[in-house]
Amino acid sequence: MRLLLVEDDADLADGLANALRQSDYAVDCVVSGEAAEVALQHVRYDLMVLDVGLPRRDGFEVLKRLRAKGSPILVLMLTARDDTASRIHGLDLGADDYLTKPFVLKELEARLRALTRRLRGQESLVRCGRLTLDTIGQRILSDAAPLELTRKEYQVLAFLIERRGKVVSKENLFQRLYDWNSDANLEVVEVYVSRVRKKIEPAGVSLRVVRGLGYLLEDRKDELERPV
Repeated sequence: MRLLLVEDDADLADGLANALRQSDYAVDCVVSGEAAEVALQHVRYDLMVLDVGLPRRDGFEVLKRLRAKGSPILVLMLTARDDTASRIHGLDLGADDYLTKPFVLKELEARLRALTRRLRGQESLVRCGRLTLDTIGQRILSDAAPLELTRKEYQVLAFLIERRGKVVSKENLFQRLYDWNSDANLEVVEVYVSRVRKKIEPAGVSLRVVRGLGYLLEDRKDELERPV
């Protein structure tokens, strides 16, 4: 999942970003509302963690402008304000969740997982052929047996299962795997797709390259039934 963290406290931002990367989020950090709006123009994010107390343009204003543009991104707001009026104001502006500082990291991660389930339409088990993506357990089964996958292989295959039957571009996959600070390049996607394809061969699915467009994962039965 690609996540934008908007937090002007450098120490807190670094700590949160490092922890969330360990939980398989690709995290980009910015320190102001203006920078957040620029980032959102160039990258498609799944989630945003937005601090209220930003310089010049606070989190409430950022959220208000974001929703006015029709952005559907899921937003979890962070604030040191623990009064009910502030929480209600944030939710009324379009926040999806609200967490008061100081907080426990595990609670933040749990709230992000809950938002992720909402993003996926509440599905905790997603199937393609004999593959099953368990979004809560963060594992992928072939029939009833868990596949042995590295972290990046899991992220690639999970993303493809979620978009089963749809072409996924190499660039889109790359954006879900890596943040701005990564030294990786697009070719690494080909490596992970190749590894994943070998591991899912017995699972009744087809993972193929659609030339010039990207990758397509589908149930092999659907592939056979497609008109020629």
